[in-house]
Amino acid sequence: MGIKLSKIFQPEDSLEETENYEVKDTSKSSGKEYKNKTILVEPRAFSEAQQIADYLKNKNQVVVNFKRVTSDVSKRIMDFLNGIVYAIDGTMQKLGPGIVICAPKGFEIEGNITEEENKKASKKDDLGEW
Repeated sequence: MGIKLSKIFQPEDSLEETENYEVKDTSKSSGKEYKNKTILVEPRAFSEAQQIADYLKNKNQVVVNFKRVTSDVSKRIMDFLNGIVYAIDGTMQKLGPGIVICAPKGFEIEGNITEEENKKASKKDDLGEW
């Protein structure tokens, strides 16, 4: 494992015979690793709200579907997410009944998804008007 001093202190004319080494890129740039992601989440308990917040803090968009939690738990998660979105200067938009998208600062959510008036009048959203 020793280095021979004769190789380090070679005369300049013998430096022409240097070895070429191939440098391999070991980063995860194979197309599978992206800097920003859109993550889909279906929480089953309030305890999963912190994981959603971590995704947002790491500058990922999160689509949250509340169909697997009760109305009370979904309201608690929504309150928590509203605080997180406010803290990171992000945005939140309702996509449909019980589905929201949360995005950190730097992401724009463009456009609106409208509900038909007759569906809205006949069927209330489980999460209330938020």
